Amino acid sequence: MPLLGLGAWLGGIAAVALPGWSVALLVVGSLGLARFRRSWPLLAAALAGIAVLGIAALRGAVVEHGAAAELVAARAVVDARVSITSDPRAVEGRFGDFVVVAATVTELTGRGSTYSLAAPVVLLADESWLEVELGSTVRASGRLAPDEGVGAPVLAVLSTRGPPVLESGPDVWWRGATAVRASIRESVASRGEHARELVPSLVVGDDSGLDPDLADDFRTTGLTHLLAVSGTNLTLLVGFLLILARWCGLRGRWLYAAAALGIVGFVLIARTEPSVVRAAAMGSVALVGLGANGRERGTRCLGAAVLALLLVDPALAVTPGFALSVLATGGILFLAPTWRDALRGWLPRWAAEAVSVPLAAQVACTPVVTAISGEISLVAVVANLLAAPAVAPATVLGLAGGLVGLVWPPLGQVVAAPAAWSVSWIVVVAQRGAALPTPAVDWGTGATSLAAVTALCVLLGLVAPRLLRSPTSVIGLSLLLVVAVLSRPPSLGWPADGWVLAMCDVGQGDALALNAGAGSAVVVDAGPDPALVDGCLDRLGVTRLPLVVLTHFHADHVDGLAGVLDGRDVGEVSVTSLADPVEGAEQVTRELGELGRRPAVAVHGLTRRVGDVTIQTLWPPAEAPSAVKGAGDGANDASVVLLAEVRGVRLLLTGDLEPPGQLALRRTLGDITVDVLKVPHHGSPHQDEAFLAGLGARLALVSVGADNDYGHPDSDLLAALEATGAQVRRSDLDGDVLVLATPDGIAVRTRD
Repeated sequence: MPLLGLGAWLGGIAAVALPGWSVALLVVGSLGLARFRRSWPLLAAALAGIAVLGIAALRGAVVEHGAAAELVAARAVVDARVSITSDPRAVEGRFGDFVVVAATVTELTGRGSTYSLAAPVVLLADESWLEVELGSTVRASGRLAPDEGVGAPVLAVLSTRGPPVLESGPDVWWRGATAVRASIRESVASRGEHARELVPSLVVGDDSGLDPDLADDFRTTGLTHLLAVSGTNLTLLVGFLLILARWCGLRGRWLYAAAALGIVGFVLIARTEPSVVRAAAMGSVALVGLGANGRERGTRCLGAAVLALLLVDPALAVTPGFALSVLATGGILFLAPTWRDALRGWLPRWAAEAVSVPLAAQVACTPVVTAISGEISLVAVVANLLAAPAVAPATVLGLAGGLVGLVWPPLGQVVAAPAAWSVSWIVVVAQRGAALPTPAVDWGTGATSLAAVTALCVLLGLVAPRLLRSPTSVIGLSLLLVVAVLSRPPSLGWPADGWVLAMCDVGQGDALALNAGAGSAVVVDAGPDPALVDGCLDRLGVTRLPLVVLTHFHADHVDGLAGVLDGRDVGEVSVTSLADPVEGAEQVTRELGELGRRPAVAVHGLTRRVGDVTIQTLWPPAEAPSAVKGAGDGANDASVVLLAEVRGVRLLLTGDLEPPGQLALRRTLGDITVDVLKVPHHGSPHQDEAFLAGLGARLALVSVGADNDYGHPDSDLLAALEATGAQVRRSDLDGDVLVLATPDGIAVRTRD
């Protein structure tokens, strides 16, 4: 059975990674079966892979060449009857908020024809769809479009017009599941902010409204699996149900019936999305693994579960969640028993199991986690050990509170109270763990990096039993890990000697540091993510900030301010005169107020010396506090523009200045030349190219996020800059970038 699961997984990967070759692979695979006629396990694995490949090819053909495919290709306006298969989700978009709903279209009318079908679609709608209930059947009209990166194969994306027209409401089981979810939230509504959001997340994966900063802490400490529906949820809930069933006298087949009922109920409450079905399958495998002869039965069930899931949805084969679930379950089944037995030579059984289970799951999942995050958590095993005692009461009592609350809400709140207390402990573990000096190490996501971490995990899997048998080696390695976590090791060769400016890779945003000498820097903008800018400044060894300049109040320049301020001696924080957007300005004032500071408005024309940095404020002019009027965005054109010199290198830092502001600045400055230009507005196509070209910069820096939705940087702009003789460096391709002062002028060093 494990070979069947592996064969199915390889077939699913081939189907998704090589869709155009699916038919050819089917033919070659079928012809190649004769080679396996004497090896039935390999024959069975090949058959499983071909079956998954065939189903994927058939589904793709239905979507691409089915009866309604012409309507999709023509982007036709249609009327549709759809069954809602997910809860509506509000999403922030570039041009405004919208609502995303998954559905199955059962009838489609367009271009004079009506089709009966059953195909998945994604609906993009307005806020009137937020009230539509999962399981409902509604009519909608709108324009079809190809899926273009939605993910799993769907017939189309339907951009709806107007509110839904209800044909029929959800069935009784969907109404019941929705009532339980609402009751779980109500049972902890009076608790603290984190408890209100985390208890529903732990019980049924309902993470709507979760604090993004807290989610980052969970990722850093390897606790993210607690925020989503996982096999752990089902194992705890159904396991508790079986205990109750035994207490009520159920035995034999009745226990299996109770377990099956619990699994169905869990799937309904958590929603029948692919991630939930996958979690239910892996949780069922874990339950089998807990029984008699669990390892052997569990491995058979794992293979069967993988095969069944991929036959239902071949696209799961390349999803990170599926890989993590299978690897974690496999690690617990294959590695944990051997490691537990090794530890039992000097630890009691309960302690050996408490250590071996999270360690095995973590080692098995590390290559995939590293591919997703680019880092390896050093505190994940300890964090999971500390959080583990609170997970079961939080999960079980959270659900119990919701069920009791359906009958009597006040009693439901009493039952759920220990769940809220348990969650508070998990939050403490996540926050304290993430606040350690080195909770994780950057590793990278390149092929070489991932191959290296995979090889290390395989090696650890082989040598771990020998290491774990000796208390001396375990204690020694644990002490070494503690030292690594509690210290901040410098990046080897980073920063390079003679650096004058660092462009931090903070995603789609700006964060620059000018070297003021001896651990001191002038920081210009803070980027959108506190953790990213904090890590960049840590790598630079920056502990003192005599001056911080926030060019304007957009989120991609100020949301990371907490990371800049964290643990550093901060002097003046200078800002633009235009408090736009208001929420950004208020956030900056609030965060500085917590430190007893107030922002100061940048003074036009002021030149000052800050350590090794000479810096002058060129923009905005004092007589125009409301910014330049014109085609550009007001907040962008109010950006603080700085001319700096560090060790003889002249740098122009332009914020997000738009063409009207650039034109006015060009007229003011006249013929000015610089060595380094920070390209305005992340390389937007809207530029005064005459202004940028006239600066004569030898190096142009573009601070931009990979795969951003804005099309930054503009290829024509980059070509124009290179045509002036400037070297262009981008944070999305180069990561952190250092500008170095050399005897011959400037040089560039990158980390990626």
